[in-house]
Formats: sequence, C-alpha cells, structure tokens
Amino acid sequence: MRIVIAEDDLLLREGLALLLRAESLDVVATVANAEDFLVAVDEYTPDLAIVDVRMPPTHTDEGIVAAVEARRRQPGLAVVVLSAYVEQAFATELFTDGGSRLGYLLKERVGRVEEFLDALHRVAGGGTAIDPEVVAQLMVRTRPDNRLARLSARERDVLALMAEGLGNSAIAERLVVTEGAVHKHIRSIFAKLDLAPTDRADRRVTAVLHYLKDESRRSA
Repeated sequence: MRIVIAEDDLLLREGLALLLRAESLDVVATVANAEDFLVAVDEYTPDLAIVDVRMPPTHTDEGIVAAVEARRRQPGLAVVVLSAYVEQAFATELFTDGGSRLGYLLKERVGRVEEFLDALHRVAGGGTAIDPEVVAQLMVRTRPDNRLARLSARERDVLALMAEGLGNSAIAERLVVTEGAVHKHIRSIFAKLDLAPTDRADRRVTAVLHYLKDESRRSA
C-alpha cells in the first residue's frame, strides 16, 4: 500500500512515517503543506493519503480542501484526515461527496497504534472510519424533532459502533449480543432513518452522515 503523509508538525509527520514503515507499508512521500501534498498525489498516485486538517499558510481548512481536491483528481483515493479536536463542519465537508474510503480521526488516536492501523486498513479496503468522539458529541447534541430521535437507546449504541467502522460481528461482541440481534437493529435504524434498501455499505455510511449533517446545520 503506497501512502502519502501531509502533516506540518515535523515530529508527528516523521513519527507516522516510521510507524507505517515498521509495518512494511510503503510511505512514498511526506510533506508539510497542502500544495506539496497535491503535487505528491499527482506524482505518486498513492493508495492512501493521511492529511492534517489544518496546514500552512492559514492553518484553517487547507487539509480538508486539499483532501477533497485530491479525491477529485484521483477518484477512489483513500483518505484519512487527522484533527487535533472534533470539528463537525470539516467532517461533513469531507464526506459530502460520498463516504467510502474515507476516515476522520483525532490525532490522539495515532497513539493507540493497533486501533489506528486498523482504521487505515479499513479505509484503504473501501470502508470508513469516523472517530468515536465525533459520534459521541453528535449523539448528545441531536435535536429531538428529527429522524434520529426515532432511534432507541440500543439502536444508538449500534449506530455509534457502525460509525467507528465495526462490522456486525464486532458490534455483537462489543455489545454482548448475537449477530442476529445486531442485524435486526441495523434494519430498524435504516427504516427509521428512511434509508432505501440499496447498497448496505452505503446505507451504513449514510446513517452516520445524518449525525454530521444535522450537527453542521445546527451550528451554522
């Protein structure tokens, strides 16, 4: 797996490169700004990009803008965005063009090496990974008059784990229930969120995006 890292913090950038190379992953470029990131994407056509949200020159949304542009230039590029803290609006912007092969993680997650590597492989494999803290904050801020209010407490638990990218068997283990029960809860979530029975993976992502989009409208 060929990887490009875009992170302006030198220690984190080099630390990530060392970590990934130790896992026999091919880090083909490490850059410190959005402009060089896009040059690297064009030059190396990576399988996965790890991008900081805030980079020079303004340290606002350069990383998000560059990630969206990189996906436009290289459709299907797997992108994992790193942020120092929860920024729902940026997460929403990233996922607007579709949720597959995308991740949004807090930087503190990097220190949990196994979780971080699992998220990278999940995204590179066509899945999604949204930091549990993002989901947790959204769940406590949900307005009572929208479709999310239809979910039961257990369905909310299941949706939170779906947002982390866990499959049905992993969710069942975490909640100490059967896979059949998890499947039933997920079908109920889709029904209550008015999600049509199309591709199941897409519906899983869409269910999580309801949280992100609702919070974005709420805080606008």
